[in-house]
Amino acid sequence: MLSATTAPWWLWVVFTIVAATAQTFRNAAQRTLIDSLGTVGATHVRFIFGLPFAILFLLVVGTATGGLPALTLASFGWTAFGAISQIAATALMLMAMRERSFVVTTAYIKTEPVQVAIFATLFLGEHITPVLAAAIVIATAGVVLLSWPSRAGREIFSWRPAIYGIVAGGLFAFSAVAFRGGIGALGTAEFVPAATVTLALSLAIQTVLLSAWLIWRQPEALRKIFSLWRVSLPAGALGAFASEMWFLAFAIQNPAKVRTLALVEILIAGLVSRRLFAQSPTLRDIAGMVLVCVGIVLLFNG
Repeated sequence: MLSATTAPWWLWVVFTIVAATAQTFRNAAQRTLIDSLGTVGATHVRFIFGLPFAILFLLVVGTATGGLPALTLASFGWTAFGAISQIAATALMLMAMRERSFVVTTAYIKTEPVQVAIFATLFLGEHITPVLAAAIVIATAGVVLLSWPSRAGREIFSWRPAIYGIVAGGLFAFSAVAFRGGIGALGTAEFVPAATVTLALSLAIQTVLLSAWLIWRQPEALRKIFSLWRVSLPAGALGAFASEMWFLAFAIQNPAKVRTLALVEILIAGLVSRRLFAQSPTLRDIAGMVLVCVGIVLLFNG
């Protein structure tokens, strides 16, 4: 079995690109469910319908490798923190999508690598190089440009979608770091079983928490989720597959590098937005996304 140290250097690149592609289509599938299920219901789809696939991955990997690593208290703590952060991030992402185009919302969320650098500086004392500082400034300028009101009056300016998207990116950043911590805390060099166990645990936690919330506050939404299983199942399957790829990438590479390479999601999202939702970004949106992309590329080299 490959370990994180013996895996080919390019393997995390493959995992990341596949994950970004699957995630884009998962987001698109979830977005179509917001009107019928609401934000919390649409958020829950990726977890409750993703869990069976995560368990299937677990069974396959466990059979292939002859066993799975035992959970530790540290691994559970890291994974639970990541799971809760991801729930909040997904809900905010869908709320942002209700107010701005799919592709622009994705650009907001892709400030995540910049936020990873900021959090590392604040909480871990990491040094900010001049290149890294430039990356943060350029990416932030791109987000401001995306948020600026249209002179032509085609859009009503609101900070809400920008805030939702940026905070969602921050929470996704927290979850990426936490999941990396959870995988590492399992104490095994075999990254595939470690990543798969962490994924199954995170989806189980998320499913239990959101199901309990919906039973308490919106029981009709939970019933509706199951009534729309034909539409929800593909979103859950795509979500579980994308998450498995993300976790495999986190297991063998720094999350900041993984999320930086995930920049390709912006280009994929542009195609999905145009074809599925007939939402063409304006020239200003494109310019803003270019700045965000340049900033994240600089971050990778900083």
